Amino acid sequence: MPVHLLLVAALCIVAVPAVAACAYLLLLTLLSGSLPLPARSQRQLRFDVIIPAHNEESVIAHVVGSVRRVDWPSDRFRVVVIADNCTDATAAVASAAGAEILERHDERQRGKGYALDYAFRASRARGWADAVVVIDADAEVTPNLLEAFASRIEQGEHAVQVHYGVSNTDASWRTRLLSIAKAAFHIVRSRARERLKVSCGIRGNGWAVTHTLLAQVPYRSFSLAEDLEYGIELGLAGYRVAYADEAHADAEMVSSEKQARQQRRRWEWGRFRLMRSKTLPLLRQALQRRSAVCLDLALDLMVLPLSYVVLNVAVLVALAVAGAAGQSTSAAWVLVGMGCVAALVLHILRGWRLSGVGPRGLLDLGRAPFFLLWKILVLLGERTPNEWVRTKRENR
Repeated sequence: MPVHLLLVAALCIVAVPAVAACAYLLLLTLLSGSLPLPARSQRQLRFDVIIPAHNEESVIAHVVGSVRRVDWPSDRFRVVVIADNCTDATAAVASAAGAEILERHDERQRGKGYALDYAFRASRARGWADAVVVIDADAEVTPNLLEAFASRIEQGEHAVQVHYGVSNTDASWRTRLLSIAKAAFHIVRSRARERLKVSCGIRGNGWAVTHTLLAQVPYRSFSLAEDLEYGIELGLAGYRVAYADEAHADAEMVSSEKQARQQRRRWEWGRFRLMRSKTLPLLRQALQRRSAVCLDLALDLMVLPLSYVVLNVAVLVALAVAGAAGQSTSAAWVLVGMGCVAALVLHILRGWRLSGVGPRGLLDLGRAPFFLLWKILVLLGERTPNEWVRTKRENR
């Protein structure tokens, strides 16, 4: 086969995912304006705020205190710490801070998903709360957290996700890049998906689901990406996750390379596994039920993490420029590549603008190629564990 035909074939293979991903991200960027606030709630709903914890004695008092300070009637929410397979003083410290304690010991079924399932079943058995809320053990929440959930539940929603941000943005260049990435992923995408009335998905920290919905779609998500998995299960069952932009549950991101490597491997391998197992079921339901929620969840799952999209576009541009320079291909390929670049730049700058990291964050974007190389090496590294591996805390 002539060289120019091989190059055109390679360009087609590279261009299809790049153009599809960039078009999707550009659409979401254009729809990422501020969302209107819902009407105030009647402040009558009752919540079980569940904090899953595995050996978190150094941070658990902080998050319990943060949740207890929310602006909500004190007799209408409980702070419940599920101390899962703990070998330290997590339960005692959380109890002293004012939380109710559930202890779980199971050496075979280990992981955050199992801890949440245990806590959700305990909450349902008690029959006191209207909804459960999940907050990570290293998080800090805004006072309007429960109001954000309640106002939307009263309007008919059954699952709600607030913004999941970074509490230690300035710890390092890595945490600033993560702040920009989270703003692009959580704010830009979620605002647009809320505007389209599809599902923003579940992000692991800062989400709520009603007991009514739990009865219809029981929590059975035990993968490495249990949050993403349950959000998909809700979509397959016909329910969306609403987005509450005005409330935050910010968590500490690790700044050291060693701990970041462990955390990143778990997150991304978990997502890749779900991509293989859930994309076709979502597309099938989207076609059979004409479900925009399932279609969008499938598209979101198929779009790789932003750094990989950047790599895809970089390869497309390099091939297009090489082909045009050697007169092996049309200059139109260069225009396609540059269009993808423009869409990505707009998306990333929108994430930077909403992240609040300031000019220093723009300088940190210069490290993005090294961050991408690091992520690839991480994924090619050692086997990812399936059980709950505690991330080492750095500041507390």
